[in-house]
Parts: sequence; structure tokens; C-alpha cells
Amino acid sequence: MFDHDRGVAALLARSRAGVRRLNPPETLAASRRGALLVDTRTDPQRAEQGELPGALVIDRTVLEWRLDPASGSRIPEAVGYDLEIVVICRQGYSSSLAAASLRAIGLWRATDLIGGFEAWRRAGLPCTAGPADVRR
Repeated sequence: MFDHDRGVAALLARSRAGVRRLNPPETLAASRRGALLVDTRTDPQRAEQGELPGALVIDRTVLEWRLDPASGSRIPEAVGYDLEIVVICRQGYSSSLAAASLRAIGLWRATDLIGGFEAWRRAGLPCTAGPADVRR
């Protein structure tokens, strides 16, 4: 018998608890009002699927360091803990975990795109062939 408090499904449920996640049109509206869209998809995923216009591409392995305003490795856009951030991955799973991690370091407005980039494309929202704004 499985313990429902363990495993990746339980972690995912905890990461989403009480969080208002955004659908594709809401994500587009957030971008237009100045939210930071952060694409964590891999290079091969982005090459296959396309780029998200206006998004910053930040590798998941350095995400917290690039977005924490107190980090010496932050990007210039990381101006405060009240920054609205929408994390995007391929299908909306790892982005939920990433957004929870950002909230854990104080970026309380961090959320993610329900369904990820695949939902963005299904909604018929803009995609480009690049170049991407990649932050290392």
C-alpha cells in the first residue's frame, strides 16, 4: 500500500495547494502587465516546440539563484520579492515545483502556467522560432 503523503504526486499537490495557477490567456495578460515569464524547458524542447515571445529562458538548475533579489548571481530583472513570476515548462508539472521553490525563497507571487507550453500552443497563442533570451 502506498503512503499518500509521499512521492512526486504528493509533492506536486503540496506545491499547488492554495496557489492561483494561470491558464494561457491569463499568462499572456500577466506578461502584458509586466510579469516575468520564465521558460525552464530544455534546449531540445524549445528547438522542437518553439520559443515563447518575451520569456526569459533560465535553466531549472540555477533558477533560484537568478531570481533571488539577494543573490549575487541574480539577473537584472530580479528587483524584489514582490515580482510577479510565471514559470513555464513543457506540460505544467516541473513548473509547479519550480514556482513552489521560488515562493519558498520569498518570491511570494511566483506561479506557473497550467498545462505548460503545450497548453499555450493549443490556445493558439504566439510562438516564435527564436532567438530566445537565454540567461545562464
